[in-house]
Amino acid sequence: MHEYNTKQRQKLLTYLSRHADEQLTAKEMAAALESDGVSLSAVYRNLSALETAGKVRRSSKSGSREVFYQYTAAEECREHLHLSCKKCGRTFHMASEDTDALIDAVAERQLFTIDRGDTVLYGLCRDCRK
Repeated sequence: MHEYNTKQRQKLLTYLSRHADEQLTAKEMAAALESDGVSLSAVYRNLSALETAGKVRRSSKSGSREVFYQYTAAEECREHLHLSCKKCGRTFHMASEDTDALIDAVAERQLFTIDRGDTVLYGLCRDCRK
């Protein structure tokens, strides 16, 4: 299978990499890229291919039917668990030592291996807890 790297896909990848700490909807991405000639259908088509390639992760939030996407091709995303704020939508990397401690504890106590790059913990960030 040949992977096509179109101009629209490049624009989408560039946009996603600049917003790697955010979970975005396809509509938000299309609105941001409209002036670059990237349509909503092109965003959906490319997101599907990027998800298959492991470059974006699709998720939904509890109580919401909306689908969110996040860029995961960045090297730092592969080694961290992600913390996502249910109020503002920002996503953060959990500190390495905390990630390691949690993964080791779950592996030891629950006999379960957590996928680092594909795990999101939901809660409230520091700013939204105020």
